[in-house]
Order: sequence, then structure tokens, then C-alpha cells
Amino acid sequence: MILMQLNDVSKSFGAEEILANVKLEINTNDRIAIVGRNGAGKSTVLKIMAGELSYDEGEVFKPKGLSIGYLTQHTSLESDKTIWDEMTTVFANLLKQQRELRQLEEKMAQAESLSAADYEQLLLDYDRKQQAFDAGGGYRYEADIKAVLTGLNFQDYDYNTPINELSGGQKTRLALGKLLLKKPELLILDEPTNHLDIDTMAWLENYLISYPGAVTIVSHDRYFLDKTVSTVYEISRHQSKKYNGNYSYYLKQRALDYEKELKEYEKQQTEIKRMEFFIQKNIARASTTKRAQSRRKQLAKMEKLDKPKGDEKSASFSFGVNRPSGNDVLKVDQLAFQYDNEPVFSNVTMHVNRGERIALVGPNGVGKTTLLKTILGRLQPESGSIKIGTNVQIGYYDQEQQLLNSAKTVLDELWDDYPDVDEKDIRTVLGNFLFSGEDVKKLVYSLSGGEKARLSLSKLMMQNANLLVLDEPTNHLDIDSKEVLEAAMMDFPGTIIFVSHDRYFINKIADKVVEMQRNGATAYLGDYDYYIEKKQEEAEIERLLHKEETVKSEGQGKAKFREDKQLQRERRRKERRISELEESIERQEAELAALEQKMTKPEVYEDHEKSLELTNQTSELKQKVEQLMEEWASLQE
Repeated sequence: MILMQLNDVSKSFGAEEILANVKLEINTNDRIAIVGRNGAGKSTVLKIMAGELSYDEGEVFKPKGLSIGYLTQHTSLESDKTIWDEMTTVFANLLKQQRELRQLEEKMAQAESLSAADYEQLLLDYDRKQQAFDAGGGYRYEADIKAVLTGLNFQDYDYNTPINELSGGQKTRLALGKLLLKKPELLILDEPTNHLDIDTMAWLENYLISYPGAVTIVSHDRYFLDKTVSTVYEISRHQSKKYNGNYSYYLKQRALDYEKELKEYEKQQTEIKRMEFFIQKNIARASTTKRAQSRRKQLAKMEKLDKPKGDEKSASFSFGVNRPSGNDVLKVDQLAFQYDNEPVFSNVTMHVNRGERIALVGPNGVGKTTLLKTILGRLQPESGSIKIGTNVQIGYYDQEQQLLNSAKTVLDELWDDYPDVDEKDIRTVLGNFLFSGEDVKKLVYSLSGGEKARLSLSKLMMQNANLLVLDEPTNHLDIDSKEVLEAAMMDFPGTIIFVSHDRYFINKIADKVVEMQRNGATAYLGDYDYYIEKKQEEAEIERLLHKEETVKSEGQGKAKFREDKQLQRERRRKERRISELEESIERQEAELAALEQKMTKPEVYEDHEKSLELTNQTSELKQKVEQLMEEWASLQE
């Protein structure tokens, strides 16, 4: 069932066109992402869908009575109620039904004052209302509230806490929680992962996967999009284009589409030039003029292809170093920190070698940013030691942009730090970070979050430091800028320590993940997915160990425990092998398709030796694929 359609919707603000002929369709249970650069019009599309913004042209179709829930980027729940009381307002109808049931129960307790007929009618009314209460979730709503509050990291809060005593981020999470509890048929979320830590984002992903309605999301969190959506609409150059798949599929398909469109355009241009040459050469000859005129008509009727437009202008930068550091870059031993006698973390030990890329992860409030500032010497630890290695030069990216002077222009903010560099070269650097022309004369305080982030990165690049300490470097960046930053980080010849909630970014950059706890830190050699896999293995081992204790206490011995561990190992081995086989089959089939395509070419099938050689190769590949498929099928049993 179609829940909403946008047909040729256009929107301008004054003379500035934002959207032109945008098409979008949402069906029941769809999971849709709307992607595009900052300023492309993503939030404008959401506002039009939610009915909060008018449009200039086009049509928006939706069924009468469609329930829509809309979370804006800056939603904050303002209320004088407590956390619990505010969440229960979602279930006002159930609470009313509950009060009616209590009233009927009170009347039923006074049965002796009622006639038999009245009492019978009372029982019928009670049964009817109780069934309606049960069908509406009356016996589940409290559990639903607790589940959502726990998922959004409020499990340690007193639910009687007044909302007006909470922080802005906490109020935003509660606004999201209230919206999820309402369960509208169409859920529209604009940057829902803002103010969420990694564990909470993982919970939200699972919640949205099983959500009983349709979901449309704008988010810069690519990992989140990969987990939650199955359709992507790209807004670019005021228009929309649909891709069926998650975010990673969209990236691959967009590149393939561009390559295909460019080849078709170039092929047509070659054909046009060939026809024009023929016309020019033969139009004046009496013997060939009719053929030339025929070609001219063909050319006039030809539907000309537009040259495909590549990616819009992107930032372009790379990070170098003045000189390499020693092999031992940083040693943190038994570090502890506290604010006003309130412990933040303790027993943190971390050794960093040259060239490592270390991601610091952990729940909000565990002290990740505090650790970075302590390493930089901006904060003093309570105990422990920090040793900086030989020739280490540190460059720091501050997520709050406090290192920028809001009263300066963009040009002066960078040039004042490097007065010996020519203005032309400073402007070139700023141009690489998308500050061109009059943009460099903007005052820093007037910049958007993304512009401030790019300005901070330009200053960091100019330092040529060999140790980069980065605190949430992808905050405020659109997806395109994140990808440019990733490429720069991957090519950086120095060492990186960074804090990030961007799991996609961590996967691209990190070769070690350090998980911070209140009392220590644990290192995992690998990217974010490896870290999660190891955490799951640890949890499984913990579960099995707990089971072993239970088994021991019941006198059943260790045999069952060992058997379970062996079964777990065998299951993981089988899953890994199935994955390897699927990848291998896909490669072999692609190679087989390429060979079969090659065999259709005249220069091949007319050459007996070439044809025989390719036939043999094809047969061998088919045999390999069959063997792999047989093994794959046996493992599926």
C-alpha cells in the first residue's frame, strides 16, 4: 500500500531553487534514506512530507488519516512533567480506559445493591472494555515505556525526575522515545542519531528494523543507514534519484550508473561525429547527396544524450608531516582523572606506536574527550603517567571548535597562524576546503557547523603534525566531506588517536580499537566490526562460563559445557566457510560471465584455437562453481 507520493515537487526560497521535480514514493513497511550534501534540500523534503512546509509546484498524495511522526534535527522535549508521566501521555486513551475499568470494578464490588439484570449488564460492559483495553496494549504499555527508556540509556535514571532538569541531549532522546512509543504509520526522522552513543544507536537500529510502519531517515551516519534502510533517494542538483539497496549499495550503483551513462554519451558523440563527417563529405555530391540528406534527417531525429554530471565539487585535502616521530609515540600508564573529587576514569593504560590508528570508544560520560585533553596537557591527571615519544608533534581537532576565534574572518583565522605564507597559497588551501571567493571574508561566528569543521581541518592540515588527536572529527560534516576526510586519514603517514561515534569512519580508519571503561581500558587489534565480533565472543564465553557454573551446581559435570563450546566453534567455522564460499562463487560466476561474453565476439569464435581455449577455461570454471555449490549446499543442511 502506498502511504505517500511526491510527484514533481518543487520548492524555492526567494530566488534560490532548492527542489525541482522531485519524485518519491513510500510504501507500507518501507525503510528509506534520503541522502545528499548539506544544503541539498533533504530536510526540506522531510518538512514537506510532514506537512510542516508548503511546496511551490507538484503534488503530495497520502491517504486520509495517515498518522505521521516527525523528529526534527533540533527537537527538544520541553515539559514540566516527570520522565514517566510525560511518556504515559502517549497512552492517554489507555489510561482513560483503565480508569473506566477501575470504576466498573468498584460498582461490581457493590453487587448486592444491583438487580440481576443490571449486574449482568455490568459484567458485559466490563468484559467488552477489558477486551478493548487488552487489544490496545493496555497490559503492555508500561513494559513498552520501560523498554524504550532503557534502549535510550535512561535505565539508571529516576523516572520521577522532572524533564526540565535534564540536558538538551537528554531531552532530545526523550522526544525520540515519545515518538517511537506513538508508533505512527509513517516515521520521519531527521538525524535521529544525534546525541546517541554507539550502544544506543545499535539499539535504535534494531528497533527500526522491526518497526511496524514505514520509516524515512535523513542521517550522516552511514553505518546506521546500512543497517536500517533498503531504499535510498539521492537529492542532488535539486532533483531526486532512487536506488534500491542500502547505503553501501547506493555508492556502488551510483558509480556504475555514472560510468555506464558516460560510455553511452561518448558512444553517441562518436556516432554523431561520424554522421556529421559523412554528411559534410557527401552532401555536395550528386551521387551521394540523397544518402547524406537521409543521414541528416536521422541526426535531426536522434535523441541527444546529455553529458552525465559527475560528483559536485568536493573538498580536497591531504595531511603530511614535517618529520617522522620515533617508534614509541605515546605511553599512558595507570592514568586516573577526577572532577571535583568525582572519579571519571582510572587505571587507563595505552601504548601507541608510530603509524597506528587508534579509535577510542565507550559510552558517553566515560571520559574519552577528557583522556584526549589530559594527553594534550590541557588537564592534569589525578595519578598515573603520560610519556610523549621522541620528535612527536601533536595536532589537535576539537569537536566543539573552541580553538577558532569567532571574531576573525575565515582568511585571517588561517593566515594569522601562518603569516609567512603568501595570501594566494592560504586562499588555495581554503579553496581546497570549499571556501572560495567572498567566502573567505565571512566571520567565523557566522559559519555553519560543517563550515567550522572544514576550517578547523584546514588549520590542522597546515600544522603537518605527525600525531593527530581527533575528537569527533566527522561531526557536522556531510557524507561527501566525511569520505574525503577518510581518504586523507588513510593516506596520512603519521599516527592517529581519535574519538568517534561514526562506526563507518572507525571501520575505514582504525587498526586498533580501545574501549574505555570507568576502571581501565581494553585494546582490540582490528576495526569496529572486529571489535564487535570479539565483544560478542566474550559475551558468549561469559554465558557459557555461567552455564558451566550452573551445570556444576546441578552436578552435571563439565562434559556438556565442553560440548557446547565445541558446537559454538563448529558453528562459527561453518558460518565463516559459507561466507567464503559465497564470495568465491560470486567471483567465479563473474569470471564465467566475462568469458562467455568474450566468446560471442567474432574475433574469438572465428578463431578455432582461441575459441577452444576459452571453451576449456569455461568448462573448468563451471566445474569449480559446481564443486563450490555442492559444498555450500552441504553446509546449509
